[in-house]
Amino acid sequence: MPDFVPTPADRFTFGLWTVGNRGRDPFGDFVRPPLDPCDAVRQLAKLGAYGVNFHDNDLVPAGASASERDRLVRDFRQTLDDEGLTVPMATTNLFTEPIFKDGAFTSHHPGVRAYALQKAMRAMDLGVELGAGIYVFWGGREGVEVDAAKDPVEALKRFREAMNFLSEYARDQKYGLRFALEAKPNEPRGDLYFPTTASYLAFIETLDSPEMFGVNPEVAHEHMIGLNFYHVVAQAIDAGKLFHIDLNDQKFSRFDQDLRFGSESLKPLFFVVKLLEESGYDGPRHFDAHAYRTENEQGVWDFARGCMRTYLVLKDKARQFREDAEIQELLTQIRGREEAELRPYTREAAAALLAHDFDIPRLSSRSLPYERLDQLVIDLLLGVRPSNSA
Repeated sequence: MPDFVPTPADRFTFGLWTVGNRGRDPFGDFVRPPLDPCDAVRQLAKLGAYGVNFHDNDLVPAGASASERDRLVRDFRQTLDDEGLTVPMATTNLFTEPIFKDGAFTSHHPGVRAYALQKAMRAMDLGVELGAGIYVFWGGREGVEVDAAKDPVEALKRFREAMNFLSEYARDQKYGLRFALEAKPNEPRGDLYFPTTASYLAFIETLDSPEMFGVNPEVAHEHMIGLNFYHVVAQAIDAGKLFHIDLNDQKFSRFDQDLRFGSESLKPLFFVVKLLEESGYDGPRHFDAHAYRTENEQGVWDFARGCMRTYLVLKDKARQFREDAEIQELLTQIRGREEAELRPYTREAAAALLAHDFDIPRLSSRSLPYERLDQLVIDLLLGVRPSNSA
């Protein structure tokens, strides 16, 4: 039996804002004290994590002096070096400060948009300074409550201008960054622009340098509107745009919960883990979640340990799925090839297809034992199916 203890080779990462979440919500104040970023690094290293990610202000508080900024960065870098952790990804907080109450890159006011660009550039500098290769943009305030207030076409143009500007800044600075865009349907705004990962995949193709941009899909953000995250990730992989991923959990059709990975959606997340492990995705497995508000600091580390353990359990279940003789036999039966497989278009192929005589009754009566297959998956996940079942 595997021990499911993570190591840096598993490429598990957490954000400073995840383990540092203090349990505040719209109806209640903080329940945990602030967590020093260097202490977060030390604790995550003990648990076997690979890296830690941050928003600019998670590490350097807004309004910090230049000397204070340098001290914080120096201490953080030293701790990373001491503990052997890396910073794979960084991002910018463009949603907390009052100046962003009506958006950052999509704000009506050119001064707000310019400040957002300045803040993003400085945060990119910081991220690269600490080794980040991926830069995530989540438009937390890029949206509306009142449709009459904004022209959405103009707002999308402004967001495009910002992405083009920042990608050129990265290129000019020779940063080598790749940008990952993160979708969400709503919250904190009533409606956010780019509500789904698919909307970003379409938007990327309108940018000046689409090769620099991919997506950062998040479980909770797609589950909020009832989408199948497995399919979302598959589309990103098919497009060659899965640059980063946020793993957590979420009750369907609820407010954004950022629950511990696998705490609600074991079967759907089993297929996500299986896809990540079998697709060749080699990026971080980032847990963008936080502990329940009931927890003290020890509970935070129980939460972090649980995210990684559940991923490793589901990874092992994916191995069992591949090695299960009965499951594989069923898949062969279900996915069996037909005599009229579609070929690349040629005139001859089209003519042959038009002339083909399909046996409609036989095709219609094919057995597709999905009930049996799905129950085998359930048995496997519940641990009542022996390994290497025949």
